[in-house]
Order: sequence, then structure tokens, then C-alpha cells
Amino acid sequence: MSPLLWHELADALLELELALRGSGLWSKESPEPFRLASEAPFCVDTLDFEQWLQWVFIPRMAEIIAAGESLPGAFRIAPMAEEAFAHLGRRRDTLVAVLSRIDGLAARIG
Repeated sequence: MSPLLWHELADALLELELALRGSGLWSKESPEPFRLASEAPFCVDTLDFEQWLQWVFIPRMAEIIAAGESLPGAFRIAPMAEEAFAHLGRRRDTLVAVLSRIDGLAARIG
């Protein structure tokens, strides 16, 4: 596993955070703990997709990178983003592009 790919993944996660912030989708308040404990994919039953990205996905990926753990498998997050961010119109393009990049990097790493 190439260290360069891990660095690219870390950079992409930072880009994701910046894109969420730039789109006004970054929250200052953490959701209630029970919302974060959902077992549904993307916590669809308790969180908005951007909340899942901010409070579940990004922190978990940061932990994996810091610990040098294996990724849980290939991701398919970009298609979910296309649907979840449809209301943003063209403003969703940056978010979907970053998540597509993360999907691609995860496939190469995993």
C-alpha cells in the first residue's frame, strides 16, 4: 500500500471538509449521540447526509489513516451524494467530485 495514496486520501478528506464548509453544510453543533449510533447505511434514519459525512465518515477515516488500519472496503459514496445534494443544483458538483475522488482512492488502496 503506497504512502502516497494515503496522503492523497487525507488531502481529499480535507477538501471534502472545505467543500462542505463552502457550501454552508458544515455544522457547529454535534448531533445527539443516539443519532450517531444508527446502524443504517449513512445513518439515513437519523442524520442528513452532510451530517454523516462530518460527524461519522470524516472522523472515522481520519482514525483509519492515523492508525494505518485497512480500509473497510471500496466506497460508493459519490452516488449517494448526487442524490442527497440534488437540491444544491450545480453547487453539488464540487462535493460529488471530491467524493468521487475519495471513492477512487479507496478502491486503489483497498
